[in-house]
Amino acid sequence: MNKDLYSVLGVSRTASESEIKSAYRKLARKYHPDLNKDNKDAAEKFKEISAAYDILGDKEKRQKYDNNEIDADGRPTGFGAGFGGGEGFNDGSFYTYTSRGGRQGNPFGGAGGFDFSSIFGDDIFSQFGGASGQTFRGGSRRPRKGEDIAYNMPIDFLDAVRGSEQKVLIGSKTVNVKVPAGSSDGQTLRLKGLGQPGAGGGENGDVLITLKVRAHPYFKAEGNDILIDLPISLKEAVLGAKVTVPTISGKVAVKIPPYSDSGEKLRLKGKGIKSRTTTGDEIITLKVITSKTKNSELEKILQTLPDENIRSF
Repeated sequence: MNKDLYSVLGVSRTASESEIKSAYRKLARKYHPDLNKDNKDAAEKFKEISAAYDILGDKEKRQKYDNNEIDADGRPTGFGAGFGGGEGFNDGSFYTYTSRGGRQGNPFGGAGGFDFSSIFGDDIFSQFGGASGQTFRGGSRRPRKGEDIAYNMPIDFLDAVRGSEQKVLIGSKTVNVKVPAGSSDGQTLRLKGLGQPGAGGGENGDVLITLKVRAHPYFKAEGNDILIDLPISLKEAVLGAKVTVPTISGKVAVKIPPYSDSGEKLRLKGKGIKSRTTTGDEIITLKVITSKTKNSELEKILQTLPDENIRSF
C-alpha cells in the first residue's frame, strides 16, 4: 500500500486518537460491504480504511509508522522486511466479524477480543444481517438505543404557521405527524420510538423530521407576527380607502388613512400566528404604486397644485 494512511482516513498527521476513531467510524459505516452489496469498489475501500485504522488506531503501531519503522502494510521497513513481520491485510483477503468479538481474519491486529461495537454499536449486526442475538465480551451486552432515522418534509407555509396534520410514509407504515402552529423552516420534529430497533433490550430510535417550509407568494413570518406588503394606488393613498386584505385566517376589510405614504405600517391585532402562550399580529406595510399609463386629467390636476418642499437636503 503506497497511500498515506492519514489520507486514507481523511485526517491530518496531528489528529488525535478520538479524531482518527471518529473518521474511521464514519467511513466504515459508509463503505461496509453489507450496505453496498453490489459495489465491489466499496468492499475494497472498506478493506483499505480498515487496514489504515489497524495501524493508526493502535498507539504503538502509529508511532512506528510515523517513525518510518513500518510501512503502510504494517511490514518493517528495515531488516526483516518482507519476512512476514506485518499484520493486517497482507494477503489481500477480506475479513468478516462474528458477534462474539472473534474473527474470520481480523484487520485489527490479530486480537480476537477487539470490541467492534465501540466503532459501530452493538446493533450493527442486526442492521447488517449478522447474529444480533449473540453477545460480546464473555456474554455481557449493554442495552443500546436504536439508530434515529432522519427525514426532510416539504410543507406549505400556511400548514406550518397555522398548524396541521401531515401524513408521512416511514418504511412501509403511514404515520400522522402533528405540525404545531408557528412551525418554521428547518425546525425538527421528533417522533419517539419510531426509528431503528434497539439492541440488547435498548429502546428504539426516533424519527427526526426536518420541515422544509415552502415560501408564500405574499406572507412572511417574523416570530408570531405575519408580515405582508400591501400595494395601494395614488388615489387610495391621498384620499384614503377601504380595501380587502388577506390574513392567514381569511380576508378582512382594512381602512387606509388619507395621505398615507409608502412604508407606513398598519397592524391587525390577533391576526398573526397563535401559539400556546400568545397570538401575534399581522403587520401591513403600505406600498404606493403609481400607474404607468398616461393620464392627462391627473397631470392637469397636479399642475394646479402648489409646489411643496418635501426634501430636507
